[in-house]
Amino acid sequence: MREDLLYFIWKHNKLPAKQLCASNNKTVLVKATGIQNRVAGPDFFNAKVEIDGQLWAGNVEMHLKSSDWYVHHHETDENYDNVILHVVWEDDIAVFRKDGSQIPTLEVKHYVSEELLDRYRNLLENSRSSFINCEKDLKELDSFLVENWLHRLYIERLEHKSKLIMDLLETSKNDWEAVLFKLLAKNFGSKVNGPYFLERAKQLDFSIARKTSNEPLQLEALLFGHFGLLNVSDCTDTHYLQLKKEYGYLIQKFGMTENLSKPDFFGLRPPNFPTIRISQLVSLYLGNHNIFSKLMDLNKLEDIYQVFAVCAGSYWENHYTFGKTSKQRIKKLSKKFIDLVIINTLVPLKFCYAKHVGKDWNEELVELVSQIEREENSIIKNFKEIGSKTQNALESQAKLELYNNYCSKNKCMQCAIGTQLLNRNT
Repeated sequence: MREDLLYFIWKHNKLPAKQLCASNNKTVLVKATGIQNRVAGPDFFNAKVEIDGQLWAGNVEMHLKSSDWYVHHHETDENYDNVILHVVWEDDIAVFRKDGSQIPTLEVKHYVSEELLDRYRNLLENSRSSFINCEKDLKELDSFLVENWLHRLYIERLEHKSKLIMDLLETSKNDWEAVLFKLLAKNFGSKVNGPYFLERAKQLDFSIARKTSNEPLQLEALLFGHFGLLNVSDCTDTHYLQLKKEYGYLIQKFGMTENLSKPDFFGLRPPNFPTIRISQLVSLYLGNHNIFSKLMDLNKLEDIYQVFAVCAGSYWENHYTFGKTSKQRIKKLSKKFIDLVIINTLVPLKFCYAKHVGKDWNEELVELVSQIEREENSIIKNFKEIGSKTQNALESQAKLELYNNYCSKNKCMQCAIGTQLLNRNT
């Protein structure tokens, strides 16, 4: 038994409409269950409950045992002074408010149908052995409900991603162009170097990047040096030495601190080497002012692809690392990589910017991300194996949100799919 089932029972009116009786033998009639609270404080706000003929309006708190009231120290918390009813699975002790008045307690274990309990047990019994709890029942659900829920989950995922963006906006003094640069740096670092690239980008005064953006050698030296790519021992490569010298000049000119740390190359395929990614980032910003403003104005996928149609510099056409030649190859950003940039940086940034300026771009963003191919990872593969196909990037992002924040945490009662399964024929 978990408290989330109590929330479900209360929220979805699974208690009999009549014949409810509190522990003090007073009749209870639920007029309105109230609004569920998912942060600190009582579990449901603004409920209406008739107790022994008297109508009460206030909050409802829920616990597995009534003694949990004292375990959580609610008796000393003024936030619980307006609790009108204590709903518990098992009533093992009388509960009092801070002023000494007793709170009516409704013990519900005798009122819940065995059918509902069986459904709940069946949903959770394979939580350790299956991919997700509802995998056997998922195909039976109404496709409209699932599609609706995935759309809501996608917006929820954008909300979660908004926190980093708004934090970056604050530290960047409301410079959206600087925020874009930091997020792109994180993306260009991918999984291995993303956190390192983000931290380094945070430590770069973006105005310096602006000032050097029309000078190819200076911009390349700035970014290669700042992201730790000019710390190669005993390298006599001409291009490397030229960048190293220019970086030293920039350090003196702008009063920067030399970066002695290094990104990671281990485990990466050569096209993902940080040297290649930073060179591509240099190409993106070289002579390209106001990229943020330009991207905010674009809604067509083809136009966005055009902005990111950049290649690593000419030196890198036959190099992956300094001083070691390789087969000639133009190292252009792939469509798959650009898709990830759109999914993980551009769309969340557009979402935050729209909210910031008081616009609603949700429909446009949903349409945009729906045109992008789904991501390929172990979670999406597992969904496919249980018969849940993923059509596009919106659905793959939504399923990542579903699995990471609901399925893997057994939050079935907070999930539209889980509640639908429990609501069937009960």
